[in-house]
Amino acid sequence: MPAEAIVRQSVVDLLEERLRTNILDGTHQPGSLLPPERELAASYGVTRTTLKHALSRLEQAGLLRTRHGVGTKVLDFLRSGGVDLLPLLVGQDGRWLSDVFEARRAIGGLIARKAASQCSAAQGTRLRAAVDAVGEAPDPAGAQLAEAEVHRELARTTGNRVYLLLTNTLLSAYLPVRHVMSTPFADPAVAADRIRQVVEPVVNGEAEQAGRAAEAYLQLTAEEMTADLVRHKRRK
Repeated sequence: MPAEAIVRQSVVDLLEERLRTNILDGTHQPGSLLPPERELAASYGVTRTTLKHALSRLEQAGLLRTRHGVGTKVLDFLRSGGVDLLPLLVGQDGRWLSDVFEARRAIGGLIARKAASQCSAAQGTRLRAAVDAVGEAPDPAGAQLAEAEVHRELARTTGNRVYLLLTNTLLSAYLPVRHVMSTPFADPAVAADRIRQVVEPVVNGEAEQAGRAAEAYLQLTAEEMTADLVRHKRRK
């Protein structure tokens, strides 16, 4: 078995992560100015060059805005941020997960309806193969990752690339903590049968049935994964 790759973080990566955490947890309040660069760099024990790189990344993420002669302002991420912040916010505060699951259910219903209206024979074959991969997974972890691919394939079937990007973002928001939310995938064969109830109406072009099935499926799995997360927190 090959050794697992070691992810090496640079000083810029670590500083970006720490600054981002301090912004999201309110240490640096929205609307406030960060201290001058020389002072801020010294407080974090880094060079100004390293600080500039980290600030640039956070500005691109919609968390900061730098104006010459004024300074670097902390933005309200709820006004300036995008969905790419979701994985960070879920990691920062688990209460975001319920919002992610609610959006996942609503968008999932839209995607299923649109996919059913667009699904070709070739796309139907790929969707069924993706469901089969869930059932053939060797363990719950593998089934969970395979199930994520079913959702990506559904989004791809719509022909709308924005749906695919949204699906990727919503999945990335909770997949990092998937190991504590495995109940829906405990039996890969059962997991495959459940997601198949969403896919078959899509393949058959039954838009309304597909949408209802997707919403019901996503509601049920969200409840099961949320219960898993609550049990995990109680054991800690």
